[in-house]
Amino acid sequence: MIKVAMLSFWHVHAKDYAKQVEAHPDTEIVAVWDEIPERGRKEAENRGVRFYESLEELLQQPDIDGVVVDTPTNMHRDVILAAVKAGKHIFTEKVVAATTAECNEILEAVQEAGIKLTVSLPRLNEGYTLAVQQILRDGLLGDVTLVRTRLSHNGGVPSERGPEGWLPAHFFSLEQCQGGAMIDLGCHPMYLARLFLGMPDSITATYGHVTGRNVEDNAVSVLSYGNGAIAVVEAGFVNRFSPFVIEVHGTEGSLLYSTHDDQMWVRSSKLGEASMKAWQVEKEWPANKSSAFDQWVSHIQNGTTADENIGLALDLTRLMDASNRSAKSGASFRLEDLLK
Repeated sequence: MIKVAMLSFWHVHAKDYAKQVEAHPDTEIVAVWDEIPERGRKEAENRGVRFYESLEELLQQPDIDGVVVDTPTNMHRDVILAAVKAGKHIFTEKVVAATTAECNEILEAVQEAGIKLTVSLPRLNEGYTLAVQQILRDGLLGDVTLVRTRLSHNGGVPSERGPEGWLPAHFFSLEQCQGGAMIDLGCHPMYLARLFLGMPDSITATYGHVTGRNVEDNAVSVLSYGNGAIAVVEAGFVNRFSPFVIEVHGTEGSLLYSTHDDQMWVRSSKLGEASMKAWQVEKEWPANKSSAFDQWVSHIQNGTTADENIGLALDLTRLMDASNRSAKSGASFRLEDLLK
């Protein structure tokens, strides 16, 4: 049995990860630490496990094998490096860190210590993502020229779920989150754009503040590639009915996927006369892969490493870092300049 400690319940998905630990036959929660002691103590009491006031003391416990990190983003570097130093395996919410330099420091320490790290990038494992990848591998769209990905909700505006929106107030703290809609929701469409089209040469980002908070609640990043291709990544906290969207367009075809109908539409010159004349529904999708958490457990048990996951997580941090720098400066930012 892999014994797991929950490190903070700051993130909105922390309780979901706790449920995954509890549901997996090979893992159990044995301890909790939280930067807000009252919150952590309550969560520990609810689960009948020990709460540690001191993170250092928790990490010194030899019977704790791994940790789930859901701290504020600005604490990721220190908390994750402390866990690495203590020899604990790590499952963490995205992003790994807010800056490329911090992410590189973390990943170098993880590799040197032989720690099993997996980052929660859940949409990598969905059937629709796998279907898009297969269509691209089959060359049905020709040369890809445009990717558009969008994820947005109404967590920042008044609704029946809350007068100030249903997101917790700390999600609008620039210090804690290191950003807003783009670094939170935008992570998912961003790593999908990276998956489908690769790393860009530069990024131009525009952030809007519809509700007047300290962080952006309406955001777009445009990724530019040397071959002329473009990816558009959109995110927001101010849209009640905006569906999750993937569009991929190429010289020989296009595909459209949206949660408004949960169907993937494809049109390609390589699929015969019918597809030349009208959109066709892609009916056979691959099954979902196992969750990122289940993959983490498997890596611990089998001595393997999450190479693709970690590589994409590093690229995601780089893309978010570049987007934030572009939005702040109002100019395009080249990826090669990140560590200068």
